[in-house]
Amino acid sequence: MEDQETLRNNLLDSLDQIIEQSQSSFGWKQFLQAILVSLASLFDGQQTFISVYTDAVPSWHCSTATTSSSSCTTSSSICDLPSSDWSWDAISSHTIISDWDLQCSSSFIRGIPASSYFLGSVIGGFLLGTLADSSLGRKKVLLISCITMSLASFLTIFSPNIWVYSAVRFVSGFGRSSISTCVLVLLMEKVGRKWRPRLGIMQFFFFTLGFLSLPLIAYVNRDNSWRALYLCTSIPAILYCILLQFFVSESPRWLYMHGFVEEAIAILEKSAAPNYPSELKLLLVSAGMPSEGVEETSKTNNHPYKSMKDLFAKRWAMKRTLTVMVLGFGIGMVYYGMPLGVGNLGFNIYLSVMFNALLEIPSYPITCIILERWSRKYSVLAFCLVSGIFGISCAIVGNGQKGIRIGLELASFFCSRTAWNLISMFTVELFPTCVRNSATSLLRQSYVLSAVFSSILVSVGSNNGFLSYGVFGLAIFFSGFFVACLPDTRGGTLCDTMEEQEGKENMILG
Repeated sequence: MEDQETLRNNLLDSLDQIIEQSQSSFGWKQFLQAILVSLASLFDGQQTFISVYTDAVPSWHCSTATTSSSSCTTSSSICDLPSSDWSWDAISSHTIISDWDLQCSSSFIRGIPASSYFLGSVIGGFLLGTLADSSLGRKKVLLISCITMSLASFLTIFSPNIWVYSAVRFVSGFGRSSISTCVLVLLMEKVGRKWRPRLGIMQFFFFTLGFLSLPLIAYVNRDNSWRALYLCTSIPAILYCILLQFFVSESPRWLYMHGFVEEAIAILEKSAAPNYPSELKLLLVSAGMPSEGVEETSKTNNHPYKSMKDLFAKRWAMKRTLTVMVLGFGIGMVYYGMPLGVGNLGFNIYLSVMFNALLEIPSYPITCIILERWSRKYSVLAFCLVSGIFGISCAIVGNGQKGIRIGLELASFFCSRTAWNLISMFTVELFPTCVRNSATSLLRQSYVLSAVFSSILVSVGSNNGFLSYGVFGLAIFFSGFFVACLPDTRGGTLCDTMEEQEGKENMILG
């Protein structure tokens, strides 16, 4: 048994070398896999921000027949006017607010659907995220997440009231909870360090494409019911699940860690550099391929929540986990809160959402440059501080300065997006394969948990800007200082076991 464990450890020690050499070039096979995996993030982006349009308060106008004899003006509150004195600009079912007469409901009631979605995402992340490290693997959890999210999105069309609507949105959020985590880990575990930042950024790029597609879809359906938006986004997502099942491969690192050696070899051979498969087999033999007995031992020693326990069993792992969660919460307050609250700035809702989405695109090449040339720690700190300053300034500037306010909002959002890109890939490098998806999932859940609060603050902040934008700015500003608790990982390799990661850190400190 001891000899088998030694063989397995030898193979794990050589795994990063194997991937580095076999994936030394990046061809069309790897690119196609990356596209197929990243498409999940596109549909995730659509569902995350679809409430900007479906849950908005529509514009209205005074009824021409009663304007001369009534007190209705553009500055009036429709809750203080008789229903005969005003009308919606679009059809009554344009959003859930006009469809279910929620315009005079409390901000808490109007914010329940968005909060339910993000709350479901938080709970789902804790339940599903760790399964990608243990019994199911990255691909299966990604498939389950996509199916649940897309089907729930389709069923949202049949919601008769806000309570059923919120419940279905909760299920949709529960389903999507592990999508971005599994996509990021799958992308980065399949390639060597040279391609890791460039490929990992695809997850964020496709999420932005989904975000960016919403203004177009919403504008095309501006004369239709809010249900049309869910129909247009859910059907393609359901069809994508078929492609995911049959054409996306599992992470070779996860397969090795769980004893599925032959499957991992097959995946590496298919995507290896030209003429490398034979060399790959020689390298595997020299590393000492585990016997069948070791594979069975690994497959059976697979407690579903072992990886979550391991994250808090060791002091260094718990410190890193809690630190990235604080950072994720602070960054998420700005990233989710700013786009959800653009309606409060008095700017065109189609243009403002489009500007936010377009602004994410330049953050990706900037992220790649930073990851290849500069410190992860200080880069995250810098973008958090700058984002916080812009966010606080946005809250201070008065309502009469719409142009300045939208500019500050966009600047704060851009910095938070870049900070999120950096901390996401930083987290993948901070933890070994056996707990990587769980750690990244906890980062994601703290990030999404902030959206639960920010969506409520957006509703409350419709009358007090500092309760939304001011709080967002303060949260990301102070959370940025926690990055000092993390080691820098620039130029390092990915570890596979807790012992390997701990030994690497001790060697650096020694």
